[in-house]
Amino acid sequence: MKDFFTILGGMGTEATEAYIHLLNERTPAHRDQDYLNYILVNHATVPDRTDYIVDPKHQPNPLIPLAEDVQQQSQLGPQFFALPCNTAHYFYNQLQDLTEIPILHMPNLAIAAVARKFPDAKRVGLIATDGTLKDRVYEVPIQAAGYQFVMPTPEIAQETMTLIYDDVKAQNWVDADLYHHILQQMVEDLNCDVVILGCTEISVAEERAGHADFPVIDAQGELVDESIRLALDARQQNN
Repeated sequence: MKDFFTILGGMGTEATEAYIHLLNERTPAHRDQDYLNYILVNHATVPDRTDYIVDPKHQPNPLIPLAEDVQQQSQLGPQFFALPCNTAHYFYNQLQDLTEIPILHMPNLAIAAVARKFPDAKRVGLIATDGTLKDRVYEVPIQAAGYQFVMPTPEIAQETMTLIYDDVKAQNWVDADLYHHILQQMVEDLNCDVVILGCTEISVAEERAGHADFPVIDAQGELVDESIRLALDARQQNN
């Protein structure tokens, strides 16, 4: 297969399915051959990223199987890698060091989208896993871009973990009221000008429940758009 990219998925599987659904939905296609070529590595048994980041001494390291995936897939020569798991970007630099093939950086894509879509934004909030909040994979570049980073309160963070783990991961179900309540608190109570959805399970909630007119940037949606852009550009250059 030529002109393809590799999706490093399975973290979690429902979130990866949401990425692929959005990818196919947004691809300008009128026949089978118009869709994109890609390989999906749905590595569902990769250890939980948040568990490791919070307790690295006692939890298995997700980097080990992820590194194997990158090395194996690099031998096939994809144009780029898509990593539709925000928390896994904790290992981004180590994974990129293993290959010359570019790995798209979902948090950076989301932060860049803030300037395009919300040019007057000053306070940028984040809802994500405890692991993503702890590893500062969003906080540091948000501040570097000149924004004021707004951390969720412990109560909002706990509600977000409930949405991610108890609802989407455990039951493949979205509590729309809970999702909208989280956004309402971030915007109305913490005065966020925009909220980044920094977990692909939250992107599942966004896909199924919508953001009810709250200002959001869906990191997974930005990754989808960049994946399509790069794949179509490469196809055009090689035809």
